[in-house]
Amino acid sequence: MDRDRLELLAHVASMYYEEDLTQAEIARRTGYSRSMISRFLTEAKRQGVVEIRVHHPMARRTDLEQALRRRFSLERVRVLDCYSHEYPARLRRVGMLAARLVEETVMDHMTIGMSWGTGLAEMVQACRPQPRDGVLVVQIIGSMGTANPNIDGSELARQLAHVFGGRYRILPTPLIVEDESVRHGLRSDRQVREVLDHAWTMDLALVGVGTVEREYSSLVRSGYLRPEELNEFAEAGAVGDVCTIHFDIYGNLIDIPLQRRFVGIDYDTLVRVPIRIGIAAGQPKAQAILGALRAGMINVLVTDDVAANHVLRLAEWTERGDGQPTASEEPRPGSNGERVTGSADLRGPNPER
Repeated sequence: MDRDRLELLAHVASMYYEEDLTQAEIARRTGYSRSMISRFLTEAKRQGVVEIRVHHPMARRTDLEQALRRRFSLERVRVLDCYSHEYPARLRRVGMLAARLVEETVMDHMTIGMSWGTGLAEMVQACRPQPRDGVLVVQIIGSMGTANPNIDGSELARQLAHVFGGRYRILPTPLIVEDESVRHGLRSDRQVREVLDHAWTMDLALVGVGTVEREYSSLVRSGYLRPEELNEFAEAGAVGDVCTIHFDIYGNLIDIPLQRRFVGIDYDTLVRVPIRIGIAAGQPKAQAILGALRAGMINVLVTDDVAANHVLRLAEWTERGDGQPTASEEPRPGSNGERVTGSADLRGPNPER
């Protein structure tokens, strides 16, 4: 669409949505008919000139928040009480809940690490401008070449920096390379090393939680992994990943050749970050959330009631070891079970560090 047409749509939309003029008033001002103004407004939404977001009240399940916080020794938990059964709508509202938490958390002179994914994209879109002094946002896993740039780490880092009036640094590498030697070569590059060195001084990490379920895997949908490559992780026992660091349901890290081809922050660096906010929603993410919690990769969780219930249920099931829970088996929100930490592999590739 040509620029003049877009300018016209923006002008009409601004009068309607920002100046609160009626369609009849806009028609008188512009000389177009009222029906034409209505068509302009419809076209403005279709072309992305106007974006409408409905901010629902953020009802929360405090009982599930308390249960998760006690069981996994979390710093903070936000669980959305979500009536919608549609996953996109559910994820959008979890992103809004996460945005309010991030706005409360970010302070002056913070260094923020940014991962990538749909949950983080929803969070960034829902953030309101919050000027801060000296904020730096750093991309902590590679990107470049994704089929959907709106969920890419570089774009999300740029948008979040704009929210807080800060600076951003991009990690100039692909997410996955051909072999481990290429990864080592990239990590020794001065520019890449400078960006990754910021990770050691991060105050806050914002991360998504990925799953090995193909239809919900951002790695597959974005074209980074082929389905058969994702199956390699599943066959090795993986249930999900944080920052492409894969783990099983007990929090043990998965070390296969494919894992060593990803470029980004490593496990030991990630778990040193004081505040690690994980954002994920829906039943398909439950096993991955549980594994991430047990691995200590997140210490603040934002999720929905469906995922929270399944995480608690899975925690009981895996601790008992007596079979998968049935749909009627409800978690006990008041239970105070001990945290399962898995084996020594939980500490990452170098347990002696």
